[in-house]
Amino acid sequence: MLKDSDKTMKFNVEKEKRNRVREVLTSVYNALEEKGYNSINQIVGYIISGDPTYITSHNNARSLIGKVERDEILEEIVKEYLKNL
Repeated sequence: MLKDSDKTMKFNVEKEKRNRVREVLTSVYNALEEKGYNSINQIVGYIISGDPTYITSHNNARSLIGKVERDEILEEIVKEYLKNL
C-alpha cells in the first residue's frame, strides 16, 4: 500500500493559469458590483480597449486584472461559454 508521500504529483500549468484567471475575474466582478457598476459592460470595455480605468480600484480590482493578460481572460470566457452550449 502506497503512502500519499510516495505518489508523484502532477502540476498542470494550464489548470493553474485558468484558476488564476477565474479568481481574478470573480474578484473584479464582485468589486464592480459592490461599487454599483454594470460589471459585464465594464469588463468588456476593459477587454476591448485595454484601458484599466474601466475597472474600479475598489478591493484592488484594477491591480488584480492588470496581472492577467487580456487574451487569457478572453480565452477563459470563450471556453466557459462554449462548454455551456
